[in-house]
Amino acid sequence: MTYQIPVIDLEAATGADAPQDLLEAVRAATEEIGIVQVINHGVPQDLTDDFGRRIGRLLSLPRPRKAELASPTGHPYRGWRQWPDDFGRLELERFNVGQFDNAADARAAGLPEEYLGLYAHANVWPADDPGLREVTHRYIAAARGVAERILGLYARAQRLPSGTFPVSPLPHLTLTVNDYPTWTYPDSDRDEDKLLLLEHADGSAVTILAQDGDYQGLQIQLPDGDWLPVPIVPGALQVFSGTLLTRWSNGLLRPARHRVVAGGTVTRRSTAVFYYPGLAEVLEPLPPFAEPGEETGFEPVTTWDLVKDSVENYLKVFGRPEQVTAWREGRPYVAELAENSAGR
Repeated sequence: MTYQIPVIDLEAATGADAPQDLLEAVRAATEEIGIVQVINHGVPQDLTDDFGRRIGRLLSLPRPRKAELASPTGHPYRGWRQWPDDFGRLELERFNVGQFDNAADARAAGLPEEYLGLYAHANVWPADDPGLREVTHRYIAAARGVAERILGLYARAQRLPSGTFPVSPLPHLTLTVNDYPTWTYPDSDRDEDKLLLLEHADGSAVTILAQDGDYQGLQIQLPDGDWLPVPIVPGALQVFSGTLLTRWSNGLLRPARHRVVAGGTVTRRSTAVFYYPGLAEVLEPLPPFAEPGEETGFEPVTTWDLVKDSVENYLKVFGRPEQVTAWREGRPYVAELAENSAGR
């Protein structure tokens, strides 16, 4: 079977007279591959351009300057960090931002006290670009709007009410920018030998991802196990279904398993906003997808259950000994790069 990632005009698909073939394309894609690309999505181009310019400037700073933007407590999801492969060659640089800058901001936004520990480790911002903070939070808010429209669209594509997938007054959001370097080492030509981001599915309900660069480094896994490059569509946002959406739909909507492969002499950048419902939301198969009392294989959990141990779970799988030690001691961690690494 030949699979193709549909490009969906979000304004048309969510309008009163949405073409049935458009909704059918959304239904098929969410059930089979877990990804659509959306245009006419409502994120202002001037906001996208401003964010891209500012984050691009940050990521082009000299490496010692960027190291100053590492989390002072070693938190892997705050500030800047770099990640080399086992040979010390840079695979990616990352800049992470939490939805709130600190616990005080989270409290002021109405987050209950029992969840404030998520923001005990503050976001990190460059002192020489105070505007980046405001622009980043505006971008997160715009991506939230896209995510919530997408959830309504996915319900509609299943011929269900638009509010089937619950939208919380205070969802849980995070932002990650990944910057992938050039990769010119004499490795095998197989994609599996030059993976810059390993195969995975996001734990979110949906992930809204923008990609910059002119090579198709992002790949999506098909039902038969093969990999399909995600086309570069100017101005489009990629929408991944996460495992939480699969839970809600009792397994009907497929999570998007994806990876990133190197692109030779070309650099690629992506910006992802991960959308979860509110932390107190109970997550289980929703009534349209499961009968009352039906055994589904998805035990009820809350969003808090899924995210509260995210740092420890990440470090168990991916953390290197020196990184884990830095985290335990509450100090910055900057991975060492080999002398022949790109970007040194």
